[in-house]
Amino acid sequence: MRRVAITGAGAICALGRNTTEFAESLREGRGGIGQIESTGVASLRFQNGAEVRNYSHQPYFEDRRADFMDRFAQFAVIAAREAVEDAGVAWTPELRETSAIITGSCVGGQSTEDVGFVELYQKGHNRVHPLTIPKTMANAGASHISMEFGITGPAFTISTACSSAAHAIGQAFQMVATGTSDLAITGGSEAPFSLGILKAWEAMRVVSPETCRPFSKDRRGMILGEGAAMFVLEPLDAARARGARIHAELVGFGMSADACHITQPSIDGAARAMRAALKSARLAPEQIGYINAHGTATLANDLTETAAIRQVFGAHADRLAISSTKSMHGHALGAAAALECLAAVIALRDGVLPPTANYTVPDPDCDLDVIPNVARRQQVEYALSNSFAFGGLNAVLVLKVA
Repeated sequence: MRRVAITGAGAICALGRNTTEFAESLREGRGGIGQIESTGVASLRFQNGAEVRNYSHQPYFEDRRADFMDRFAQFAVIAAREAVEDAGVAWTPELRETSAIITGSCVGGQSTEDVGFVELYQKGHNRVHPLTIPKTMANAGASHISMEFGITGPAFTISTACSSAAHAIGQAFQMVATGTSDLAITGGSEAPFSLGILKAWEAMRVVSPETCRPFSKDRRGMILGEGAAMFVLEPLDAARARGARIHAELVGFGMSADACHITQPSIDGAARAMRAALKSARLAPEQIGYINAHGTATLANDLTETAAIRQVFGAHADRLAISSTKSMHGHALGAAAALECLAAVIALRDGVLPPTANYTVPDPDCDLDVIPNVARRQQVEYALSNSFAFGGLNAVLVLKVA
């Protein structure tokens, strides 16, 4: 098995248009949550989201190409471009053939689909845009990344709700570690701000009417977000040989299924995924210093995750630093795990642990060190990034300081 390095990272989300802006926002505890502007929300019970404000495709894509791409696919390519440039990849025909692209997306081209439904059911038109299918398909991000760089190796998309990007990154990690691929571009992208899906989330009654307060006693639910984060993974030895900057090392990946409920989280299921990740990385629980929590700010999730962490880490749970960056970039669904993995990578690289923003009142049932409101200068060696999805599908990544 080969050790796997993260040599490139790219991002676009409510916290910034690149990884530098993303890192600065995390360090400053500056959130991206505000009034939703990209679609009308007057009929909704909630008005706030974590959008990429004032986004336009024009700095990134010519109009003709943008016509083929939903917003979520554009985000995927934008983040992948930054990651590839950051890694300093020198493409050769052989590398293009042996590289992989594995992306995660939960809902795909939802905005495009919504437009089609408006044309059919509201306006009474008899046809929709001829590119509706290629724009809505969840694999569009992976496909456009492959065309962007001429990559002809394995390329596919994983859709496991809120764990999509974590499963994608974990799969890419395994492919590079086993020698199946010599390089991988991986991460997740999402753009859920269209009325239809917002109405569906409203019906779930899990979206906060104000802001996202993970682990706080007065939490009222999640805040939806959008964006993308992408990484370049390659063998550690190869990265060192070419003098690449190594942001962090990816050392483990664990998965589990709750097998109990379609929406309610399971303590045991989350704990199994964390244990599997530690086993994969060959680490003892006491070696972990930081966890980027799933931390959705729903009543059920935060209680369950706290209990699962205590089950896995025992007394060491009291010494762990834990935060939910969803408090700043929102819950970006299929892209959430990629943004959170990036937050953990930055924490290891820079020695600054991001805060849980908007924290107000301690909850005795969420009695962990959640780094309330202010980032903390603390160097840790190993970190977990937790993702626990609807459907009971869990994925946990383990990262090591470079």
